[in-house]
Amino acid sequence: MTRREVLIARSVVYAILTSLPNGDPARNPSLLSKAFRLFRLFWLTFRLLRPDLFRALRGVWEIREDEYRASFGAESTDNDNSISNRKKRRRDKKKDVLRPIGDMGYSGSTFFRTSDSTYLVKSVPRHFEHDFFKNELLLPYAEYMQQNPDSLLVRITDLLERTHKSLGELLGLAPSHHIVMENIMYAQDFTSERCPKQKWESWDLKPTSFFYPERDVAGGALATEATKSKLADKFDGKMKLTKACATRFREMLEKDTRLLANHNAVDYSLFLVRISAADMSDCESHPPLGTSQDVEEFISPAPPPPLSPPNPPTWRTGILSSNGREVYRAAILDFFWAKHTLHAKVMTGLVRGYNLIDEQGPMSITAESDEYRTRFLNMCMEFIEIGE
Repeated sequence: MTRREVLIARSVVYAILTSLPNGDPARNPSLLSKAFRLFRLFWLTFRLLRPDLFRALRGVWEIREDEYRASFGAESTDNDNSISNRKKRRRDKKKDVLRPIGDMGYSGSTFFRTSDSTYLVKSVPRHFEHDFFKNELLLPYAEYMQQNPDSLLVRITDLLERTHKSLGELLGLAPSHHIVMENIMYAQDFTSERCPKQKWESWDLKPTSFFYPERDVAGGALATEATKSKLADKFDGKMKLTKACATRFREMLEKDTRLLANHNAVDYSLFLVRISAADMSDCESHPPLGTSQDVEEFISPAPPPPLSPPNPPTWRTGILSSNGREVYRAAILDFFWAKHTLHAKVMTGLVRGYNLIDEQGPMSITAESDEYRTRFLNMCMEFIEIGE
């Protein structure tokens, strides 16, 4: 990891493990320290926002607090002080708990994952996005998730914000806000070691019918391949689902996106994971898939993550395809862009001005929330193939 990544990751972990019950940092720095921190590029002090609210959500999702903290490097509460375990804990302390995934997308967000792959830490550097989430969407999101624990909206388990401004933040080098969320790619490393034939694929999907300047202006000739590679992925396959499963999937999508549309959110995406299950019978400790009994029981390519109870099967832990050959996971991500923010209004004006010259229609970030929701739902349903 780069020095920037190391310092940001350690700042996040320290906040999660040492914050006071009200979310404030455990240590109150002196005035001199606060003044000195203004000139630091990367080192930040974070505090947890609404720790009571997120603790309640983790309870709804049956995430044990000791296991949650252990994912961020907290020592086990057991009394096993054998020499081998003491040595193991010392080795683990030397390792960085968060591992960088890299910069992803146009937002400039950086991603880390916990060493056990259970959670992701994502920066939310743009003010209009984190301001919308924490001041307008957070409470409706929390209430909705408590009432709909099977929602496809990604499970956000913590929200952190910096306690002081710094030169790094002003230069855009040190993100001021981070979210902690579930990782539905959980267990990929586990199964790659034990089931080398098993194939994991993932897509970050948005409706491609919108106007994308990088793709549509001059046929994409004005944008580099690296720039165009950051556009939404394209899924050419099909999810083979039973009619009952497909109906339930649509019902959840309609309900989740109604919440987002009611709060003017657009530009969210469907993160879809496809895992081959055909070779599962060759792996030790896993039963063969594809029987009728398997369809009714929990299906997962690895031991279930602590993000939800193991039964019934969910889109977070794995839905078996109608032919028994694939397992699907899915979650709705990135619902931080609101149409009524000043930034979105400026972008909408620019796109309308361009459409006077070359009529291309709205972008995904300038469409009305109801229109975006309609196209998003249509896109998701086009991926489905009904099977017996």
